[in-house]
Amino acid sequence: MAVSSPDLKAFLLATPFFGGLSDASLDLLVSMLVERRFDAGTTIVAEGEAGRSMFVVHAGQLVVSKLGESGRSIRMTDLGPGDFFGEMTLIEMQNRSATVVAESDTVLYELTARCLYDCYKSDIHAYVLVLQNINRELCRRLRRADRRISELSANAN
Repeated sequence: MAVSSPDLKAFLLATPFFGGLSDASLDLLVSMLVERRFDAGTTIVAEGEAGRSMFVVHAGQLVVSKLGESGRSIRMTDLGPGDFFGEMTLIEMQNRSATVVAESDTVLYELTARCLYDCYKSDIHAYVLVLQNINRELCRRLRRADRRISELSANAN
């Protein structure tokens, strides 16, 4: 179901994904979101599956994991309210890069690639801001990964 409320708008504006959007642009994107609820233990997305949407976490805790070469699941990070995931499939049109599982009952807001394309057609400024916000978050994640890799490398020597 599509959603809209002043509380949701305030929450979304405080997230990295929607930061800097005008009220009208935010209204457009909020009208495209679909609320999804998941019980604890539910796999939201699975590594390797096709993906055509991303999610903003409104409530709950999630775990992101990847399969290692040995086939063992490796916990990569945790997600909570305000975080988002699935954006890589919207940018690179590749399969899901990780598995995301709800650790607790979870409320997510889903934005499909189709809706993001509709945003591009109707509000190019909002579209550019959203892509900049996604890129900023990807850069933050890359910096954290770089730090982890350098720490692991230093510990291995």
